[in-house]
Amino acid sequence: MGVGQLELIAPMIFAIILTLTIGGVILLKPIANKLGHLLEAIAKEKSEPHLGGELGHIRDLLETTNARLTLLEERQDFTDALLQDPERRKLRLGNPSEKTEPRED
Repeated sequence: MGVGQLELIAPMIFAIILTLTIGGVILLKPIANKLGHLLEAIAKEKSEPHLGGELGHIRDLLETTNARLTLLEERQDFTDALLQDPERRKLRLGNPSEKTEPRED
């Protein structure tokens, strides 16, 4: 290869490298911008505490506990009402003055 041939090839190689660089910047700039925004959002998310999800979970647990406590209170009221009933109290204590007939089941 002579000096004359290199003088002809050098501008062509420069033009190809310049074209590839400009094309790469045009194609990769939007992708790089989106990646930058994504990394920024990830960094912001890591720096802020995640109270929203935890509060929702705690709220669900409290609602479940409240529902179970309400059901337990209803059962307790029902049991107290049964135990306070005079007829049931006589049967439960077994009043000796009354003779009860055996039940047929």
